[in-house]
Amino acid sequence: MARTRKWDELSPGTRRFVVVAGAVEAALKVAALVDLARRPAEQVRGPKWRWALAVAAANSFGLVPLAYFRWGRRQGR
Repeated sequence: MARTRKWDELSPGTRRFVVVAGAVEAALKVAALVDLARRPAEQVRGPKWRWALAVAAANSFGLVPLAYFRWGRRQGR
């Protein structure tokens, strides 16, 4: 089993990557949740609460918010 390194043991480049990746994921989650809250239910594929739960709860490297933007929204008519 791999040993988990502490923050102090990470290189400056790795620390920067972790911070930037976390900020990007947080921004994607906020954008997806705001869009989901403002979008009418008939423009969302599936229950809004399920998308909100998946976006908010899953640590997904940004994949769940991107999935919502790609497949969760219906095109406006």
